[in-house]
Amino acid sequence: MTPTQCKMGRTALDISARELARRAKVSPTTISRLESGDELRERTTDAIRASLEGSGVVFIDNDVFGRAGVRLRKGK
Repeated sequence: MTPTQCKMGRTALDISARELARRAKVSPTTISRLESGDELRERTTDAIRASLEGSGVVFIDNDVFGRAGVRLRKGK
């Protein structure tokens, strides 16, 4: 998950960094650090990604133009 994908996922869900932090059981500062491009421990990034995925975010590694992105799972 890239920093931009994290931001895009939050935007798609219409949740704040504080809300994502609560759901992922990390601090809001951790979300800010991830979204600004800081390296985090793998387990921390995994927890954030799992929280977004559990809320319906699907991560796209490369679209037809070779860019990473996100979309919401159907039915969400």
